[in-house]
Formats: sequence, structure tokens, C-alpha cells
Amino acid sequence: MSAPGPLGVVDAHAHIAVEDLFTTEGVLDPSFAALRDVDGRRRVFLRGRELASVVGEFLDPHRMLAEARAEGVDHLLLSPWVHMAPMGIPLAEARRRCEVQHEVLARLVAADPEHLSAVGAVPIDHPADAVAVLREACAAGLSGVELAANAGNYLGEEGLEPFWEEAESLQAIVFVHPSTRGITLPALDDYYLWNTVGNPAETAIAGAHLALGGVLERHPGLRVVLAHGGGVLPAVCGRLRHAQSAVAAAAGRLARPVEESLARFYFDTVTHDGRQLRRLIEDFGPERVLLGSDRPFDMGDPHAVSVVRSLGLDPAVERAVLGGNAARLIARR
Repeated sequence: MSAPGPLGVVDAHAHIAVEDLFTTEGVLDPSFAALRDVDGRRRVFLRGRELASVVGEFLDPHRMLAEARAEGVDHLLLSPWVHMAPMGIPLAEARRRCEVQHEVLARLVAADPEHLSAVGAVPIDHPADAVAVLREACAAGLSGVELAANAGNYLGEEGLEPFWEEAESLQAIVFVHPSTRGITLPALDDYYLWNTVGNPAETAIAGAHLALGGVLERHPGLRVVLAHGGGVLPAVCGRLRHAQSAVAAAAGRLARPVEESLARFYFDTVTHDGRQLRRLIEDFGPERVLLGSDRPFDMGDPHAVSVVRSLGLDPAVERAVLGGNAARLIARR
């Protein structure tokens, strides 16, 4: 079997909690997030509660790589734990949180580019500074940045236009990930629905807002990756298309059909359904889908590689999804 691409099999959705954030004085309020030893292992606590959803390695990239290799993955595209993508905090604190993460991630990538790439974070509440931090991240060797899906009062806001201009110019990956509990309906507090339903809905809202806001139409070279197979966005593409022609308020700021913008997104494979994944590849094209696991969380897919290989795809398509597409985005220059 020929290699999927120059980096081999690439997991494009792999989170890391940068330990220096917790150990560098003055960066994180320990009442918000902290590390503690539990049964001889370092564990992450959020607002005083252990992050029980973490079921794999979250702090040590070398152990993360070992776990990934056991699952058939050669290369990790690391992204910050989404709670470390700064929002709703003062600018100085937000920039410091980005700087600490970028320093560590850039060092990891420089030491092992064969097996590690990374995206960073930006102070998206401050668009001009977000542009500067994006430039700094890419100059340091990172492949782009992660944004929470509800960032910037949603991502199609006009005030974020300078950020999108710069992201397109730099050919940076922009990985859009649900913020967790970004939708605050009381019903989502039951049965883990905040994750199973709330997270994919949040991603769909972000994608639709970007598309109808005309961001991808104005910037067709953007490399926006939507987590979790785009959430429920693929399921509502028909509704968005119909609404654009039937309801004036739903037309957005588009000059062209909305499906042209939707077709410019990239998606990871974290769907937990082989039929849905096959449909995603068919509907959006094999060049738009990247292998992802969502490690180290309980809603991740530890069998992501075997799921793709079980679909019986054309060998060229399988190679693209397993690593060729991600390698192309990572090697932006």
C-alpha cells in the first residue's frame, strides 16, 4: 500500500494542553484551569472539576505520538485545548496565553517536523491584535490557528474581515472547533446532549454564519477546517440553499449561491458513522476531508484510520483523506 502523502497518515484533529500554561506564573487563574496529581498522574481541572472527558494523553506530546502510532497514525496536527483559545479576557492576558502556547508548540514542531505540526490561538476578541498574532504564529512555524466556533460574536461578523484577509494571504489553516456549551439550552444539560448535539449544532451555526456572511466568497483561498465532520452543517445545506432563494432575510451577503461557499470548507472525519463519512466525501469532494480523531477526548474516534479504510474508497481517495490532504494544507509555503 502506497503512503498517503509525504507525512504519512495525518491526524488533523488532535488536542494538547500545553503544560507551560499552568506552570508559568500569572498566565492562568488556577480557579479557572489547573493541573493536579491524581493517582500518580497529572490531570487537568476546569473550574475546580477534573476534566473527566480526557481518556488519553493530553500533556505529553511524545506519549501522544506513541498512542497515535498504535492506531496507525504517523503525524499529529496539534491544536490547543479549546478552553485555551482566549475569549472574553483582557487583551494582555489573551496575548500572553497565545504567546506561551506558541512558544511551546513551535519548539515541538521544530524538533520533530516529521511527526508534529501545530496550530495556535489568537485573541479574536481584538481583531487587529488577532491579525498580528496570526502572523507571529505562522512566522514561528505554526500552520495556522484554532478558533472557537462562537468566537467574535460568530465568525462572519464584519469586524473580523482583517483577520480573514490575513488568513487567506498566509494560507493559514483556520480550525473551527465548538467552544463546548456554546449553546445554553437547559435541555442540553441532560444526557450529555451539550456534547453530542450542542457541539455539532454550534459548529453548523459557525459554518453557516461564515458562508452567509460572504467570508468564503470574498476569500476563496481560505483554508477553514470544520471539526466533527462539520457538525450538522451538511444536513442543513439544502435548507440554507432553499432559504437563500425563498426568504430575503436568509440571503446573507452573498452574490453567488450559498452552496459555492459551503463547498470551500474542509472537514475532519470525526462523524462516528461510516455511512455519513462516505456521504461527506461524496458531497464535498475527497480533497476536502481530513482524517481526525479528536484525541484525547471520550467523544474522539480511536479507530479513525480503520474507519476510513473500511469504506472501500478508491485508493487515491483513501490516500488523500488519510494524509495527502492534510499534508497539502500543512505545507502552505
